[in-house]
Amino acid sequence: MALALAVGVTSGCIAPRPTVKKKKTDGSVNVAGGASSDSRNNSDTGSALKFANPGPFKLVTKDGEEMWQARGDLGRFGGTLHLSSFGGGPKTFNPWDASDVESHGIGMLQFDSLVDIDPWTGKPIPKIARDIKVSPDGKSVSFIIRKGLKWSDGKPLTADDVVFTFDVIVKKSLGEGSSKDTIATPDDYPQISKQGDDTVTFTFKETFSPFLANLNAVCIAPKHVLEPIAKAGNKEFKTFWNINTDPKTMVGCGPFILESYVPSQRITFRRNPHYAMVDKQGRRLPYLDKLVIGIVPRQETQIFQFLGKEVDFLDIRSVRGNDAGMLKAEERKGDFKLYDLGPDDGTVFIMFNMARRVNPKTQKPYVDPIKSAWFNDANFRHAVSHAIDRKRIVSNVLKGIGYPLSTCETDAAVYANKSLQPIDYDLQKSRKMLADSGFVLKNNMLYDSTGHRVEFDLLTNAGNTVRDACCIMIKEELKKLGIKVNYQAIEFNAMINKVHTSLEWQSLVMGLSGSRFEPYSGANVWKSEGRMHMFDTRLPDKDGIVRVTDARPWEKEIDQCFINAARSMDEGVRRQNYERFQQIAYEQEPIIYLYANMLLPAMRNTVGNYKPTPYGLYYTPKGSLHNLEEIYFK
Repeated sequence: MALALAVGVTSGCIAPRPTVKKKKTDGSVNVAGGASSDSRNNSDTGSALKFANPGPFKLVTKDGEEMWQARGDLGRFGGTLHLSSFGGGPKTFNPWDASDVESHGIGMLQFDSLVDIDPWTGKPIPKIARDIKVSPDGKSVSFIIRKGLKWSDGKPLTADDVVFTFDVIVKKSLGEGSSKDTIATPDDYPQISKQGDDTVTFTFKETFSPFLANLNAVCIAPKHVLEPIAKAGNKEFKTFWNINTDPKTMVGCGPFILESYVPSQRITFRRNPHYAMVDKQGRRLPYLDKLVIGIVPRQETQIFQFLGKEVDFLDIRSVRGNDAGMLKAEERKGDFKLYDLGPDDGTVFIMFNMARRVNPKTQKPYVDPIKSAWFNDANFRHAVSHAIDRKRIVSNVLKGIGYPLSTCETDAAVYANKSLQPIDYDLQKSRKMLADSGFVLKNNMLYDSTGHRVEFDLLTNAGNTVRDACCIMIKEELKKLGIKVNYQAIEFNAMINKVHTSLEWQSLVMGLSGSRFEPYSGANVWKSEGRMHMFDTRLPDKDGIVRVTDARPWEKEIDQCFINAARSMDEGVRRQNYERFQQIAYEQEPIIYLYANMLLPAMRNTVGNYKPTPYGLYYTPKGSLHNLEEIYFK
């Protein structure tokens, strides 16, 4: 299928993409699919799928408090679980202002959500709520809040906290603001009302089918702490509970609460004594006294620490091909087990800054207009895409522990459009696409139609050896086209600031967490007004609202695909629109996908109740440690 239109100012025809053959579908969703059925998952490492589904949580009442009963084995109290992270540490401890996975994941340790995703079924289940009632038309959803819940400071957690979270923080887009993008459409934010002491109802004008699936990422906030901060304005809200906060001020409802933070060294969490979960003997969880996340500068440091028994768990994002082979060989004598969970739903990609606007503060374009013309030319992006040897990246950099990726959804995603063909490595095709747009090769150097040398900066986050190797490989491949790439690895938080705030960047390689069950959870990335529409970030105005005046036709069509899918309860309609969105992203390639990781966590045999599943994955502490409150030392 050929592209529908050219984007950018250079002339020339639009080169065709690989043929897309549509497959028939009955519109059904196989929630148990994905990693477990992937034919490439043939490793002899222990599969997490051997663990049986323990069934639903049981609600028990103790001293007037409704608590979930843990589903794991009885454990022992005490001890400190040691983890590690090479992300540079959190950017904030305020989960409502978190735009990076690490900060948000740390927030989910300290704050529960209304619902959770069951790691055994992939379906939404009550969390802070004890029951969920959805109207037949899907326009009204009611949550009955568990009785007797408490915040870590002992104050009651009630329906008022839920109303405050969604009617103030989320509705007003306080903090980072992405949550609003994923739980509602811009023109239909739900009315939120409280009935009695324990029921909160969300009422939409139109059906919004992704609502429940996306609520698990929204932390419930303590009204008694944050209400005065919210009234002071977004500037004050964003700085509250930042990385310089006094840990004694943290008040949460998750299994662990921040105890201390030493920048670039470690984060320590203590057990929440009021966490509303008990084991089968009625003992309040979690079992662990503390959780410590060490911050290391490089991925290989995590491997060394794990083998040296300095940490108990190896982050799923850390295991590379050579490491996997070495860890498998060390498995028995190292007293740990390596688990194969199949493909990740997260993605790694390269993208260009396609912003065409002027910075209102400097009155200068965010991107040099000459380079912007290249970046906004679909042929240029396709040429770069065909010049990247994805198979070689997986073979040489990942050492086979990963999968080449050409689409915005990985094979692990329920709604993945399987009809989209892999993008082949073909420098001849790249050269033709560039020529079609007026680029000329002279003395092994590429020039655009106006005589400017094609040269741009490429960034990635420092300390990630895999992405570093990818960037070097991309630089060398593009050199064959005559393109000069100036590569630099920078501190992670500095990179995030460029992408989300200053918009001072040209191209970068980075990754995003995935949307295994519900593509609308990526609406903040793909919708034109999304807070993480990174390839063309539109910053909010003084009222905190993103107003889009320059959306491209294909961006508008993606917007409509998300709206159509969200407003239907018909799985056939939802799948049709989500597959069309993926096709547009594939045809336009504003994000050029490179690879998906294989999920290979490793845990010491001294740790009990570690039962990873492919569906319990988000961020290390909440990922394959989905039942962290049940984890114990044998």
